[in-house]
Amino acid sequence: MRGLLCWPVLLLLLQPWETQLQLTGPRCHTGPLDLVFVIDSSRSVRPFEFETVRQFLMGLLRGLNVGPNATRVGVIQYSSQVQSVFPLRAFSRREDMERAIRDLVPLAQGTMTGLAIQYAMNVAFSVAEGARPPEERVPRVAVIVTDGRPQDRVAEVAAQARARGIEIYAVGVQRADVGSLRAMASPPLDEHVFLVESFDLIQEFGLQFQSRLCAIDLCAEGTHGCEHHCVNSPGSYFCRCQVGFVLQQDQRSCRAIDYCSFGNHSCQHECVSTPGGPRCHCREGHDLQPDGRSCQVRDLCNGVDHGCEFQCVSEGLSYHCLCPEGRQLQADGKSCNRCREGHVDLVLLVDGSKSVRPQNFELVKRFVNQIVDFLDVSPEGTRVGLVQFSSRVRTEFPLGRYGTAAEVKQAVLAVEYMERGTMTGLALRHMVEHSFSEAQGARPRALNVPRVGLVFTDGRSQDDISVWAARAKEEGIVMYAVGVGKAVEAELREIASEPAELHVSYAPDFGTMTHLLENLRGSICPEEGISAGTELRSPCECESLVEFQGRTLGALESLTLNLAQLTARLEDLENQLANQK
Repeated sequence: MRGLLCWPVLLLLLQPWETQLQLTGPRCHTGPLDLVFVIDSSRSVRPFEFETVRQFLMGLLRGLNVGPNATRVGVIQYSSQVQSVFPLRAFSRREDMERAIRDLVPLAQGTMTGLAIQYAMNVAFSVAEGARPPEERVPRVAVIVTDGRPQDRVAEVAAQARARGIEIYAVGVQRADVGSLRAMASPPLDEHVFLVESFDLIQEFGLQFQSRLCAIDLCAEGTHGCEHHCVNSPGSYFCRCQVGFVLQQDQRSCRAIDYCSFGNHSCQHECVSTPGGPRCHCREGHDLQPDGRSCQVRDLCNGVDHGCEFQCVSEGLSYHCLCPEGRQLQADGKSCNRCREGHVDLVLLVDGSKSVRPQNFELVKRFVNQIVDFLDVSPEGTRVGLVQFSSRVRTEFPLGRYGTAAEVKQAVLAVEYMERGTMTGLALRHMVEHSFSEAQGARPRALNVPRVGLVFTDGRSQDDISVWAARAKEEGIVMYAVGVGKAVEAELREIASEPAELHVSYAPDFGTMTHLLENLRGSICPEEGISAGTELRSPCECESLVEFQGRTLGALESLTLNLAQLTARLEDLENQLANQK
């Protein structure tokens, strides 16, 4: 903004408010300027205070050189909505502007300052409303006057307005929020943010603002030579660097500050200097910790989709998969041989309380199906039942209903979320009294088929669990407890069988619980070598010893025959070699 310095500010300050901005002699000739006032007329601005703002606007107009080729003025007011008092194209005479301002009626509602800035940017400063086209390079200035905290967001829309070339002055009165004023105003903030104690003192801004319009903008001449920013001062200018840079001796060029050279960064590995200050960086294979300084070896098992079926072991910049004892890693290096020819009756108790939420319940169902994937589901092998609990208990399907893994998985996906409370104790009682009964599909105890219960929960039980958790274990049920999120460790341990370290699993959230499969697969998978349909008997019974002896002798005879055949084959090869010589 260019022009001539028109009057001493001291003279203005000594005159009464009613005459300060109109009895100062010749008006300031600022050159072309598009000026829009954005006035807060919310209910917090009392009538006599709004009258002061009205007089402030009219007094300021009398000090401007208004006209189609000079300063064009527009006024908008806002509360919960935005209203155009008059656009930039409406008036070329000061008298017409003052008449419209006198007729202004406050809206007296909320304080949607962001909405007002949006309107100013998209409408008030549009060519259709009277703003001059961007190619004419006429400065666009918005003056926002407010007395409170915005009820909407202002930072983003103000940044958009500034990016479009609108220079914003933010004037706060009394209860105005300083942080919001700074978020709205153009840089440098000390020249564009004003805060006055009352509406009676708003003329102080008017005097400073008017004197700025009259000052010569030496930075606009383009000869300042500042590498970053040029800042006007009375009759002169000075250079300023961006954040993170320091001004050089020539007072024009800027050099990046090497914060790491100060030696106080405390970085464990490397320090990187940025405009915002020092930042610590970790070497490859390490992750920066929450303290922003220390580094820890990266656990690739948690950071990548490793695909390990049972357990992932991190090794610096790499990892490998492991299988539980008794199972072998397959050729793909990730999967383990499946549980085969084993007996187990498995009942899953799934928490369906409202704290789980529908999207997480879908993850739980997927988790259950991943457990089913490594079981040999069949009427003679593993049988699976599912119970859902919240404020009540519902058997989704009993142990004896489905004979294949595909049927079980389809039934799991069809389960509907219950919501409501978390009655874990009631669910344990239901499991003990009903789920493992022969009527529900459990095999008779005489067959010695292992009975396994797996409780999945995400919070504290709303009833007592101690009685039925103990009863389950007295009934010979091997109990596993899986907790997620706000699950209580003490309850998980009370539910689970001993040792708790092998029967309790926990995940901080539903998205990361798949790693629990690594613990569950090796634990639930029954011992290998028990043929399907074979009754389990004590190895100390006489029949078992005779059977074992018979099998052993048969195996020895087979080995003896194979050894004889191998010996004959070796002798034949030796004879062939002798004949060739």
